[in-house]
Amino acid sequence: MNAPAMSEGVAVMFRRYGPAYRWLALVAAMIATMSAVMSATIVNVAIPDIMGAFGIDQVTAQWLSSGFLAAMTATMLLIDWATKSFGQRFAMNVALALFLLGGLMGGLAENADTAILSRLLQGAAAGIIQPLAMIVVFQVFPPERRGFAMGLYGLGVVMAPGTSPFIGGLLVDFYGWRYTFYVTVPMGFLSVVLCNLFVPAGALAKERPRFDWPGYALLLVFLYCFMTAFADGQDLGWSSISVAGRFIIAATAFAMFIYWESRIAAPLLDLSVFRKPGFAGAVVVSIILGAGLFGSTYLIPLYAQTVQKLTPTLSGLLLLPAGLSMMFITTFAGRLADRFEPGYMIALGLFMFATSFFLMSYADAHTAFVTLAIFILISRAGMGFIFPSLSAGSIRLLPMPMMAQGSSLMNFTRQLGGAFGVNIMAVVLDRQLSDHTEHVIETQTAANPATEAYVRTIAEIAETRGGLSDLQAEAMAFRHLGQALQTEAAVFGFQASFYYGSIAFLASIAGAFMMVRGARKRRRLEAMA
Repeated sequence: MNAPAMSEGVAVMFRRYGPAYRWLALVAAMIATMSAVMSATIVNVAIPDIMGAFGIDQVTAQWLSSGFLAAMTATMLLIDWATKSFGQRFAMNVALALFLLGGLMGGLAENADTAILSRLLQGAAAGIIQPLAMIVVFQVFPPERRGFAMGLYGLGVVMAPGTSPFIGGLLVDFYGWRYTFYVTVPMGFLSVVLCNLFVPAGALAKERPRFDWPGYALLLVFLYCFMTAFADGQDLGWSSISVAGRFIIAATAFAMFIYWESRIAAPLLDLSVFRKPGFAGAVVVSIILGAGLFGSTYLIPLYAQTVQKLTPTLSGLLLLPAGLSMMFITTFAGRLADRFEPGYMIALGLFMFATSFFLMSYADAHTAFVTLAIFILISRAGMGFIFPSLSAGSIRLLPMPMMAQGSSLMNFTRQLGGAFGVNIMAVVLDRQLSDHTEHVIETQTAANPATEAYVRTIAEIAETRGGLSDLQAEAMAFRHLGQALQTEAAVFGFQASFYYGSIAFLASIAGAFMMVRGARKRRRLEAMA
């Protein structure tokens, strides 16, 4: 993404604050980004409580996560046009205002639709805040110090999703789920103050730049129709007119988008980068990485609270070591990516992610907390290898004039993968839960000796230890049986979801080797030139 020319605005800031300005700007950028990134995942640990509060199923609840990511994906494409049309500081203020509005609306929500709308607003704001904050860092640091500055900035960005599930769990247990929305409001207000103090106002373009509104509209139609059709398929039927019609509209909109973007002079996304060897493989990895990061951050807290019966705090704590490991590994994995072929580093990270999901597919209600934490840590350690390697490796595949377009497309596809990943994982989980629940219930008949023995044992315990009558003890035994069967079906459902996820991540390693072949071909072409 091209950073607009802000040299005069930056010079004014340096005259006002002196040499310390670049550090003040870095802090402002980090706080704004951390508030946006934290909001992406902190609500996930509260989803079981929100489901109970509003009486919704997990397919509806997944919009609290996937809706945020989809809105974030869409607004990322507005950055260049917004900053040139209205100025950098104004665009940041508008985004932060939307972010604050979304946080307050979510905390005050009286129904699921309002809560989901609040997440859409926050996601739309986050899609503008994050790229703008990164542009600020690039503007205030000279080229020879940008690597160091981006390392500090990246550490803060990685720390937010690593710690937010634990913070969210504490808030849910001690104050209630609404505070997972409220917690981002103070950071948002602080960001508004810092933005108006340290973000350059920006020079407006002499003429408002043209924006690819037709392409943008086609992209929004594709996102809306595909995601809603996939989410409704389980309830309405995959062959229903409503669901099938939306899939057809989504496919048509996507085809028209590709055609339109390949024909206009100033496309929303420059698809010519796909002609470069290996870049398509980088995009595949980017999509899978987004799906893995955000999909697992949605799925694991739900598993911990549904199957393991952990509190929100403990389910957040389950993710904390993994988040900290990702922070640690990311700090030196970038150096390894400079010394070794990034594609191989990415393949290693994807294999670790697939291994983590495969191990999780064998976890059940009795798996030890520490064991689960280790399983999850493996996936986040893999991400630590993927993130810097993918950033460096994808850009190396492109000539200098195309690097900005390539970077923009990689960010876009990672967020798109996150939105699709949460959506798809939620639907797959719902389908697996439904199938396994039906299968488990079918086995519970009067002729099943295990069922009869289970009910008789629980009833006897209730009579002897609880002093209940025969009728009360029998009713309690059947209620206990129902809860046990529900947990068993949930275990099977989550295990199947993790297993399918492991297959997807294992298959995506092909994208990493496409990058390796592309890098070799590019080096051969450069040697021949």
